[in-house]
Amino acid sequence: MSKKLFQKSTENLRKAVPLMIKNQVPTTPTNYALWYTYVDNSLPQMNKELDQAITDYGMCPPATGETLYRTYVASKTETDIRQLRSSLELLLNEVSHSMTDTLSDTQDFQQMIDKNFDCLSRVEDEGLSFEEVMELVRGLISESKEIRHSTRFLNNQLNTASAEVARLKLQLEQVQKDALYDSLSGLLNRRALDNDLVSLCAHEQPFSFILVDIDHFKKFNDEYGHLFGDSVIKAIARRLQLSCRDGITAYRFGGEEFALVIPGKNLRVARQLAESIRRAIEKLSVKDKRSNRQVDHITASFGVAEYTTKESASSLIDKADKQLYEAKRLGRNRVLPMSV
Repeated sequence: MSKKLFQKSTENLRKAVPLMIKNQVPTTPTNYALWYTYVDNSLPQMNKELDQAITDYGMCPPATGETLYRTYVASKTETDIRQLRSSLELLLNEVSHSMTDTLSDTQDFQQMIDKNFDCLSRVEDEGLSFEEVMELVRGLISESKEIRHSTRFLNNQLNTASAEVARLKLQLEQVQKDALYDSLSGLLNRRALDNDLVSLCAHEQPFSFILVDIDHFKKFNDEYGHLFGDSVIKAIARRLQLSCRDGITAYRFGGEEFALVIPGKNLRVARQLAESIRRAIEKLSVKDKRSNRQVDHITASFGVAEYTTKESASSLIDKADKQLYEAKRLGRNRVLPMSV
């Protein structure tokens, strides 16, 4: 490392660490890489998005920081998935070649058996000698040893493959667990939400929280099938994403439930937002590919809550969930509380 580069790195370190402490960002390698890049000012767009997050929330929520890191600084998840895919492809190729070789050996063995059985049928017809019969038997024994060796090799390969698949499955589960986004909806997942809520509550930043639940979702699955249900989830996720302005963040809470975090806004404003989203969802029309017709009786219920000082993330979720439950009880397709 040149002296100039070393001095620059030292200067960036001197700037990055106080900023992380100021914003109460844990000093993990990922966060340090993000903030080092920030003070280096080598990626202006990343800096702009990070500044905007701090403006909206008074801090950088964990999910936002991790998203910025993966988008601009690294792409670990994509790399892990590519490595998994390569490992699986290599594994499948090896097993496929072994099976092809074994099948070829098996076919040769079958042809040899047929040939020798034809010869054995001549024992009575042509009166083959004892030595000639034994020669046929020795040939069968020799060929059977080769096929036994081939099948034993395949069996070992399959056992190895089974163990490798189990290992890769665990690795894939870990990658999915560490992932920020829900694969179906494209929204941030429950893990990201929990981390953000805990961080926001710890910093005592003003914000409101909305829980959204699709009405009669089980009926959609039962009547139209799970693929249609997936389409409904995707359609509503897109509607929620369109509402993500001014720092608002949407998450898939789980199943047919979603969540929204609205930074710096009180209950009244959050309720107005929920009502506008509710009306937008009412207008949705999703095509059922099996019957080729549009389904437009899609609605959702909303529970809204505002964070209060010293409140825990679980308490805030519980407040919104109680409002959501009441909205369902009163007939669905509504926002609670009714007024502020």
